[in-house]
Amino acid sequence: MPRAVYILALGIFAMVTSEFVVAGLMPQMAVGLDATIPQIGYLITAFAAAMALGGPFLSVALMKIRPKAALLGLFGIFLVGNLLAATAAGYGVMLVARIITGVASQAFFGIALSLCAQLTRPEVRGRAIAVVMNGLMLGTLLGMPLSTLVGENLGWRAAFWAISALAVVAALATVAGIPGISGAAEEGNFRQELGAFRRPKLWLVLLTSTLIIGATFSAFSYFNPILTELSGFSTGTVPLLLVAYGAATVIGNTVVGRLADRHTTTVLLVGLVLNAGFLTGFALLAHVSVAAVVFMLGIGLVGVTMNPAMITRVQRTANARPLVNTVHSSFITFGVMIGSWAGGTAIDQFGLRAPLWLGVALALIGILTLLPDLLRRRAAADTSAGQPADKRSAATV
Repeated sequence: MPRAVYILALGIFAMVTSEFVVAGLMPQMAVGLDATIPQIGYLITAFAAAMALGGPFLSVALMKIRPKAALLGLFGIFLVGNLLAATAAGYGVMLVARIITGVASQAFFGIALSLCAQLTRPEVRGRAIAVVMNGLMLGTLLGMPLSTLVGENLGWRAAFWAISALAVVAALATVAGIPGISGAAEEGNFRQELGAFRRPKLWLVLLTSTLIIGATFSAFSYFNPILTELSGFSTGTVPLLLVAYGAATVIGNTVVGRLADRHTTTVLLVGLVLNAGFLTGFALLAHVSVAAVVFMLGIGLVGVTMNPAMITRVQRTANARPLVNTVHSSFITFGVMIGSWAGGTAIDQFGLRAPLWLGVALALIGILTLLPDLLRRRAAADTSAGQPADKRSAATV
């Protein structure tokens, strides 16, 4: 695997740590910014909305720039946003900071995934994507708990200062280790990039990704208050539980990465079915501490870990260029936005179990969006079974 793939993972690790830091420091930030828990949850929504709506436009603006230079520019924008968050005097300033970092993060994801495709052979692309996306999983395993730990001991502002330092390290690694190759945009014009979005199937594929992530984030965004107020864990225990959750995501991501190339749709179907089951169990038994941990870890195994399969499915349906990858990332972050916003609204109306039930509903809808692919596969299998053996062999070749 090229060294640059691991450097891209480090950059994503920095971005994801910033994205998730709010989820781990909700009570402290609510006090420091004189806001409610749902309002702090809406900072996650704002980050996701900025990614989903602003990221593609920034990617278009960077299409004619070499990937390495584009990544470094995005690190600069990201750093500005995090420094603003670290010094925010009130909720409004923090909101602006989250929007800035969200836009930069989204564009970074799209360019990084496109560059990963350029650097690796098609037959190992799923594994390479899994390595890059381990930056996301490690952001959950290490970045979020460590930033939570820093925030709890040194104040929540210190967590944003630490993330800023991490971004500088990742930028320096990019300078040293990313090759200065041409961008994918030089292979075709903007009109060709847009042509992929004329395919109706692509939009359904994108919707599946939104629902997978929305189901997960409706729960994940509120793990801290659920675990402390319903499951009875202390505030100091939550970072350790988040480390365990992050370890589950790394394991799940590795397994999915190895299966994504050959069993893409099956992996997504199994993941959604299991996630719906784990979310249901969590909602029913959140007050039982052991059961809550078991179901939380289950969500970690089959939630955001679907990313390699989701990305592989989108790239096969369309292409692996930056715009498609960025728009796909936008649909993923629509899921974050829907999960965190609707989850916060549900808490206000129905209590802390409500986001978990919301996740169940989104997972079930996600299963429905896979049905056209599954029916096409069934029809193809039936057609193949009805052919003579020599024709089946010829078709296979």
